[in-house]
Amino acid sequence: MAETEADADSDPIFDRETLLDISVNLVPMFILLFFIVLFAVWTPWEGQPLIFAMSHLLTIIPFVLLGLLTWIAAHYVR
Repeated sequence: MAETEADADSDPIFDRETLLDISVNLVPMFILLFFIVLFAVWTPWEGQPLIFAMSHLLTIIPFVLLGLLTWIAAHYVR
């Protein structure tokens, strides 16, 4: 029997098979999250606000975009 659109919407988006499919995106997200926390706790560029801002932008923006891409991929893989 074919699965209908209503049945697909009742399933959780992150089931086991979907997590396996998108795990390739989760590993870089954890690495980016590690650097976000590291740069928030320990700042090697004190007194240089431009470098501080750029280091956070270069980790936070890819993290957010990769999270969005992962969510979209999970939605379409499902």
